[in-house]
Amino acid sequence: MGVIDDVGDANPVTLRTPQGSVVIRVPAQRSGKGRHRKESRLAAPGRRVGWGLADQAVSSITNFAVGIVVARSLGPVEFGIFGLAWVTYAVLLNISRGLATDPLAVRFSGAPTASWRRAVSGSSGTAILIGVVSGACSAVAGWAIGGEVGAAFVGLGIVLPVVLLQDAWRFAFIAGGGSRKAFLNDVVWAIALVPALLVAAPSHTVVAYLLAWGGSAAVAAIFGCVQARMLPRLRGAGAWLHQQRDLGPRYLVENVGVSGSAQTRIYGVGAIAGLADVGAIRGADLLIGPFTTLLMGLVIVSIPEAARVLRRSPAKLTRFCSVLGCGQALGALAWGFGLLLFVPDNLGRYVLGPIWPSASALILPATLTVVGVSFQTGASVGLRALGASQRSMGVQLFTSFAYITLGIGGAIAAGAVGSAWGVAIATAIGATVWWWQLGRAVHAHRPPDQ
Repeated sequence: MGVIDDVGDANPVTLRTPQGSVVIRVPAQRSGKGRHRKESRLAAPGRRVGWGLADQAVSSITNFAVGIVVARSLGPVEFGIFGLAWVTYAVLLNISRGLATDPLAVRFSGAPTASWRRAVSGSSGTAILIGVVSGACSAVAGWAIGGEVGAAFVGLGIVLPVVLLQDAWRFAFIAGGGSRKAFLNDVVWAIALVPALLVAAPSHTVVAYLLAWGGSAAVAAIFGCVQARMLPRLRGAGAWLHQQRDLGPRYLVENVGVSGSAQTRIYGVGAIAGLADVGAIRGADLLIGPFTTLLMGLVIVSIPEAARVLRRSPAKLTRFCSVLGCGQALGALAWGFGLLLFVPDNLGRYVLGPIWPSASALILPATLTVVGVSFQTGASVGLRALGASQRSMGVQLFTSFAYITLGIGGAIAAGAVGSAWGVAIATAIGATVWWWQLGRAVHAHRPPDQ
């Protein structure tokens, strides 16, 4: 086969003749189309990230509103019970993400529509299956425990299938490049939550608020089926888990390490210092919560984008992760110091009620914790894009061990305040290890001649 080359940028055109094929490189048009294509390549990720951030802003406001309503309606002990249910939900959410939606984001970001739809049907079916099984376990455990704590876990068990499905739709839309759909889905949840909370308010019970939160999530989950024009396939869960067996179990361990360490710490603080200290920690988390939720959402959006960066130019992955981590850390500092400097006590008491005095004492260590987590997530996005699940699993287990050890050790020494500072130190140590592992993974991925 012969090749006729022209100078400059060229597009290949193949001419087939009886004597063979000839490839002629036709000069590319320079009328501005190339510039438009470049602008399009830049604009598309910007739109996806923009809608993703808008989605997380809605999610952040929604979670913050639920926390504020519950904190103002209930006392410190009841709010501590709500905190126990919430961290348990976080663990189960991360189990669902590790097995169902994290592999979807890594392997099907920007995939052809047919492949994406097949993957989403199995992924969303897996999320529902996890919700049904974990919900049943939570309800049985709540029945066995009894009292207000038990009732909260029964309520959590009832709503788990729908809240996990709603989260699965969000991941699916973002992985498919439809962050706008994820945004609309969370808007529907936020709108449905308003009347649900109004109905729950007169009861002044944790379980009523959990049911209101989950009931409004069911509305968004049904709307997600309409948006995707498909139903989750429970029977596809087994095939999905088998196909993703190289990533799913490792992401499961990694995600459970994140949320499980937080849950263990909260349970430990409750046993050592009491439910009022749990309420203080939960109150501080609530104050930092809007930014934390935005941070976590940015990670969700960034994993598909990092995968695209890796496919286009592997050398740019580290820079992408550095910008992501530093940007998040600066945002966390701005948010935390804004709370410290510009929120007066009377406003804090109005927002959090009796929780404010103990929660406000934890703002500084909570802020530094989020700074450390910001650097960790910058590196973890890169490891997810590389598919380096063994490395990320190992470093997450190490980080979780430090989090639990220093968080509970701090509680033994100084209650909620000691636990908060212990966790801040643990996340700083963890960030260092995460970036070390990312550097090794990038070096291993680089071809030998580079």
